[in-house]
Amino acid sequence: MSGAALGIEIVFVFFLALFLLHRFGDFKKQHRLVLVATLLAWCLCFLIVFCIPLDVSTTIYNRCIARSAVTPATINVSQFSTTTKAAVTNTSSADVAPNPLSVESGSPQECYKPWSYIPRGIMPIFWRVVYWTSQFLTWILLPFMQSYARSGGFSITGKIKTALIENAIYYGTYLLIFGALLIYVAVNPNLHLEWYQLQTIGIAAANTWGLFLLVLLLGYGLVEIPRSHWNGAKKGYLLMKTYFKAAKLMTEKADAEENLEDAMEEVRKVNECIKYNHPLRKCVDTILRKCPAEYQEKMGRNMDDYEDFEEKNINYPSEKTLVKLHKQVIYAVQRHNRTQVQWRMLLEQAFHLEDVAKNETSATRQFVHTFPPQEPESWITKRVYTPSVEWYWECLLRPWCSRILAVILAIFSAVVVWSECTFFSTHPVLSLFAVFIQQAVRTYNYIYIEVACFLTIFFLSICVYSTVFRIRVFNYYYFASHHQTDAYSLLFSGMLFCRLTPPLCLNFLGLTHMDGSISHQNTEQTAYTSIMGSLKVLPLIADGFYIYYPMLVVILCIATYFSLGTRCLNLLGFQQFMGDNDMTSDLTDEGKELIRREKRKRQRHEDGETRRREWKERYATNREDTSRNRNVNSEPKEPTYTEMTTSRSSKYTRSNNRTERDRIELLQDAEPLDFNAETFTDDPLDSESGRYQPAGRYLSMSKSNSRIFDDV
Repeated sequence: MSGAALGIEIVFVFFLALFLLHRFGDFKKQHRLVLVATLLAWCLCFLIVFCIPLDVSTTIYNRCIARSAVTPATINVSQFSTTTKAAVTNTSSADVAPNPLSVESGSPQECYKPWSYIPRGIMPIFWRVVYWTSQFLTWILLPFMQSYARSGGFSITGKIKTALIENAIYYGTYLLIFGALLIYVAVNPNLHLEWYQLQTIGIAAANTWGLFLLVLLLGYGLVEIPRSHWNGAKKGYLLMKTYFKAAKLMTEKADAEENLEDAMEEVRKVNECIKYNHPLRKCVDTILRKCPAEYQEKMGRNMDDYEDFEEKNINYPSEKTLVKLHKQVIYAVQRHNRTQVQWRMLLEQAFHLEDVAKNETSATRQFVHTFPPQEPESWITKRVYTPSVEWYWECLLRPWCSRILAVILAIFSAVVVWSECTFFSTHPVLSLFAVFIQQAVRTYNYIYIEVACFLTIFFLSICVYSTVFRIRVFNYYYFASHHQTDAYSLLFSGMLFCRLTPPLCLNFLGLTHMDGSISHQNTEQTAYTSIMGSLKVLPLIADGFYIYYPMLVVILCIATYFSLGTRCLNLLGFQQFMGDNDMTSDLTDEGKELIRREKRKRQRHEDGETRRREWKERYATNREDTSRNRNVNSEPKEPTYTEMTTSRSSKYTRSNNRTERDRIELLQDAEPLDFNAETFTDDPLDSESGRYQPAGRYLSMSKSNSRIFDDV
């Protein structure tokens, strides 16, 4: 199994990152380099999180082997068996070794190799490649690609130039911080500059920035995630919040439509100004390809390519103006599409929550939907997830599951907060995560060690990463599902992940006392810690910032619990959902009315589709009956004198009624908007008016003399 666990996790992480990228990104429209860079950044960050437990279990086994190689003075060598001595001699290939820590009790315990053991030399190389690749992405490549993706240039050279100019200040800030730390080390007489120390300074600077942001995001996630699940179990809470979101989203949707109209108006003016033989016409064509299809058709119809651009004295826009317009169009179209999709998804969510509220009082315990599902249901859903099962899950089991999950997450959050405030204490050990790991180390239960480490770092990652997905920096950084996240936000998320994950893992190793700088033990370090280097070069950061700054998570958790950030945003004019606020109540009522209006519109549409479908089915049935009757009566027979006279006279009558027949054919293809066969009384093709009515057409609309009193 050597290295097999690592390979399995690499494959799993790749598909997990690919699934998330498919959910938020758009494989068809976005640039391949943007997708590849984001996928690589997410994969590297998820690899660090998932592979840390393997590194911990492997390090614990290596420590056991290292202890068994040195015989303590207090232990008589004759106590060990011949097999144990041979195992101690050949420690590199031994799967089992005696544990000197348990010899004091008189019963020596053996060191079993974990199932996920990774041989020496693999993990350091793996961590070195993963860490430095992620740092190259987050500090150099991804910021450059952000500016490149957001640029409105029409050529690769122009986009690269714009990206370099925008990132000049960005890169200059890095050099300033690194130079300050370099001067500090050079001035200190106790330190000597070496390549290893310079590398450690760079790592410390990156981790310091990441830890500063990590504590802010962690303090929010530790409180908000359990609270969101607990509030989700309250009756009517999610529905009221959905109404509030609908009111805000409608405002944003109207703003996006207005911005799109303004951008399209500018494009129309440029399109009419710059003709086919103008040198900048290629740039205009590039802008037109980014516009929605309906606007492209309008502009294409209004364009007159027979005019020469040199015949008129017109102030033509410059290429720089077209670059700005191109950037504006990309942003406006992306925002418009995103708000349209979000509005549809929010409507579906609101309709579903209203159905849940109605079905809670159902006596039949059968879940009834107001509207049929938009997507066809699979046969598994029809067989397993029946209306009865759906009622029990949505109305009975789901609220209780949310409450139980909220309690479990709240306990985890309390343990994290306690451990963040006490992880620096080694005698006694106060960090609960360190206590759990040390208890498992005594019995060398590697499964328990890996599960405990995975759950701990996974919960920390969820608290941090979920906050990254929820952050919205106006409209520049906004994560939206259903393939509506733009390239700039995808790259920005990858950049944040690469900056937050290394300090997150270092913080986890500190909580479990697997970091030697925290535990102050002269033992073998994990491969990840060895790559990070010794922070003794910068004692101010190692003994001060890394130890005491995580304690601020307590203050941030308290501020999040009392919604201080939400209240501040409300005061600044950014409406947030608060139950005890008049503005929230007004927006909730407004959103409720919007949902009600959309529901009536959807209901009218569904009724119209139902009537149209019934009309088509009935018309098809009558047409089949008529054709069957024609086949029965089509047997040849000798015509009588009266029939011959009638056919001779009808020959001229039909020639005079050609226009009327065309009108009838048009009526056959038309679908009535509100047709009801039971109440229809007027026949536009009545035979008494002298109009021609072909046999077998509109039978449901004609009245026979034999059934003249059926409607009475």
